[in-house]
Amino acid sequence: MRITLWGAVGNCILTALKVAAGIVGNSAAMIADGVHSLSDLISDFVVIVFVHISSAERDEGHKYGHGKFETLATLAVSLILLGVGIKLMQDGISDIIRFARGEDLPSPDMIALYMALVSIAAKEVMYQLTVHVGKKVGSQVVVANAWHHRSDAISSVGSMIGIGGAILLGRQWVVLDPIASCIISLVIFFIAVKMSGTALNELLEASLSKSEEKEIVDMIQSVQGLGDVHNLKTRHNGHSVIIDVHVVVCPDITVAEAHEMTVEAEKLISDRFGQDTQIFIHIEPSESSL
Repeated sequence: MRITLWGAVGNCILTALKVAAGIVGNSAAMIADGVHSLSDLISDFVVIVFVHISSAERDEGHKYGHGKFETLATLAVSLILLGVGIKLMQDGISDIIRFARGEDLPSPDMIALYMALVSIAAKEVMYQLTVHVGKKVGSQVVVANAWHHRSDAISSVGSMIGIGGAILLGRQWVVLDPIASCIISLVIFFIAVKMSGTALNELLEASLSKSEEKEIVDMIQSVQGLGDVHNLKTRHNGHSVIIDVHVVVCPDITVAEAHEMTVEAEKLISDRFGQDTQIFIHIEPSESSL
C-alpha cells in the first residue's frame, strides 16, 4: 500500500510537469506522455482500492479470503495498459499518415527533451522500487503496477527519441516521434496481454504448474508415515495459494500421530509457498499396513 501511494504521488507530479512541458515546449508527444502518466495514476488508485479489499480477513461470505479481488485488480491494470497501447498506436499511425501527406508536424523545444529524460529516470526508479516490493510480498497486482511504471518509462524513451531527433536532425525527422510511439505501443500490448492472461487463469481457477504440484507431492511424501498422495487440487487466491490433497496413512496409527505428520507436511509447504498458503490435507487409511 505504501509503495503504491508513493507511486501515486510521483505520478501526480509527473503528469503535471509533462503536460506543462508539452504545452510550453510545443510537443504533442510530451503531452501524450503526460496522459500516459495520468493512466498510471488511475492504475495506482485501482491498486489501492482492490488491495485494501483483498487484505480483509476471511468472513462468513468469503471463507477462503478476498484474494481474488487482487487478481481482479491485476486484470483491471492490464486492461488500462491495453487501452494506453491502443491510444499510442492510433496517435502514432495518424501522425505518420499526416507526415506522409506532406503535412507539417510540430517541432518541439528543448524543455520537452529535458522532461523526457527526467521522466525516464524517475519512472525507472519507481519501477525498480515497486517490483521489488511486489515480489517481496508476493503481490501480482503490485508487480503489474510496477510494469505500468516501466511502460511509462518506455513511452518517455520514445518521446525522447522523437523530440531529440526533431531538434537535432531537423524537421524532416519529426516523424521519428510517431514511429517510436507505434513501437512502444507494441511493447505495451505484449505486457498487457501477458498480465491479463495470468489474471484470467487465476479467475478461472487454473492449477499451479506441474513442477510446483510435483514439489508439493514430494514434500508430503518426504514426511515419515505419509504414503500415497492423490486428488491434489491447487489454485491461486490473489498472492496466496490454496492446496487440497488426500494422503494415505497406516490405519494402525492414532489420530494424534496422523495430525503431527500433516502439521509437519503443512510447514514444509508453507515455507515454500508462503505463510498465507491455505492447506487442506485429508487423511485416508491404507488397505494394508505401510
